[in-house]
Amino acid sequence: MQPAFVEYVWLIFGEDKIPTREVETRLYELFDYRCPDDLVKSLMKMRALGYLKGEVSVEKGGWVWWVDDECRSVSIQNGV
Repeated sequence: MQPAFVEYVWLIFGEDKIPTREVETRLYELFDYRCPDDLVKSLMKMRALGYLKGEVSVEKGGWVWWVDDECRSVSIQNGV
């Protein structure tokens, strides 16, 4: 996973807890960027690496994602 992508994702979250569709919208609006593969796969990979957190929300009808200080403290490694 490219460090720049991880940093972009961290930037779009701020302190918000947002659903997958909002992640996609923010990436596109702020960076004119669409994930080259399936966004959910990338978010799940980032979650597994500790770069972000996520959980299923019945209220939101899908996954919600967020980044906290613990996530931001994880070392970003190129090509993981």
